[in-house]
Amino acid sequence: MKLIDLNRHREIGANSHFIQIGDFNILVDAGLHPKHLGKEALPAFEEIEDIDLDLIVLTHCHLDHLGSLPIIATRHPQASIVTSFPNTLLALRMLRNSVNVMKRQREEHGLVDYPLFLHRDIGHVNKRLVVQRFKRGEIYTKGSTQIEIILHPSGHVVGAASIELVHNHRRIVFSGDVLFEAQHTLQGAQLPKGHIDTLILETTRGATAPCPHKNRASETNRLIDKIAEILNRGGSCLIPVFALGRMQEIFKILYEARNSSRVPRAPVSAAGLGMDLCKYFEKIRQKTHLIDFDDKIIDKLNIKILEPNLRPGRNVSQQGIYIVSSGMMVEHTPSYKLAASLLPHQKNGLCFVGYCDPDTPGGKLLAGRNDSHFFFKAMDYRARIEASIDLFELSGHATREELADYAEQSGARSVILAHGDEKARHWFSKRLAERMPQASIIDPEPSVFYKI
Repeated sequence: MKLIDLNRHREIGANSHFIQIGDFNILVDAGLHPKHLGKEALPAFEEIEDIDLDLIVLTHCHLDHLGSLPIIATRHPQASIVTSFPNTLLALRMLRNSVNVMKRQREEHGLVDYPLFLHRDIGHVNKRLVVQRFKRGEIYTKGSTQIEIILHPSGHVVGAASIELVHNHRRIVFSGDVLFEAQHTLQGAQLPKGHIDTLILETTRGATAPCPHKNRASETNRLIDKIAEILNRGGSCLIPVFALGRMQEIFKILYEARNSSRVPRAPVSAAGLGMDLCKYFEKIRQKTHLIDFDDKIIDKLNIKILEPNLRPGRNVSQQGIYIVSSGMMVEHTPSYKLAASLLPHQKNGLCFVGYCDPDTPGGKLLAGRNDSHFFFKAMDYRARIEASIDLFELSGHATREELADYAEQSGARSVILAHGDEKARHWFSKRLAERMPQASIIDPEPSVFYKI
């Protein structure tokens, strides 16, 4: 087997791996880096421009794994795109939204080559999608090579899969993004068991030491208590969320908390792509039962669309709970605009429920939450920090120890590190070398061919 990590920045971003197995040329994921623009946001597809892809396998529908799929699929129209049923619905909606975002970026940054793909390219993706059920292997043949592909639920978000490839009795596993712990809307990962020859392992939380007193249940309870506290003091609560997965989970948490009288009844507002995705979640629930989310929750919570007339520094007109994207409070998003309204008012509270990149506005606000002011650059507005700011660890990724345990029990001869920054990869390199002395632990350089 030969492998190239096409993510040019050695961090979480434009995730994509090219592998050769016998006669097969396979691409796993085709992401888009959220912190870069233009070519720098894309995987290094130039490394495989002279190669004809046979298969593209998609693990899940977050844009760091999905966002450049129309580009590579258009260049390789013969390649089937293998993925789970939920992903076939969600991918198209996520990509259409991405086109709209890139059109806005074209105007903001003067990017003449944006958008990087058009709606007609998404139509081509739709024609090439091949649905594969979880835990049911499918055989693919090319020339004298036969491989079996098996998708395994990896938790994280609905539709997310770990990819198992079997060739000549050799097992190769791409972990994808993994969460072993169950969420309110989704069961935890069920990764392939037994001996694995080569494991390509995510390292997202490698730099984060787990806290023994924290788990998803305790952090959920702490979040519920904080929402109640903010409402009881007469304030409004902003919860920035990721559109895919986290918004729907927070809806369900809030619904259950309200039914058990743990949270006072208050108006709930929402905005962003996540509201539209709730309709897709309902379709997925009806057809697969892979997700525990009923869109009737939207009606039962009486969720309203976010009021449009937000102004920096001026408090919202109606006290309530605001569940809006983006989760990292990226500039120009509803959560960014709402934060500028709520932050200067002492009774309000901001509740972050997942990882915020340090370079995003959300990450900068969390890092400076004890400062006196925060600057909203896109609005040219400097706000006093009066509202409470809290972080609740409802991560969509497994802890580093859980992943290290999985790698060790797999008995893999080779472990290839992926999807993590330098500090995260360093922890895994060191820990796995100690725990798996007979294995080859590889932290691949971008665009370098590795023969495994």
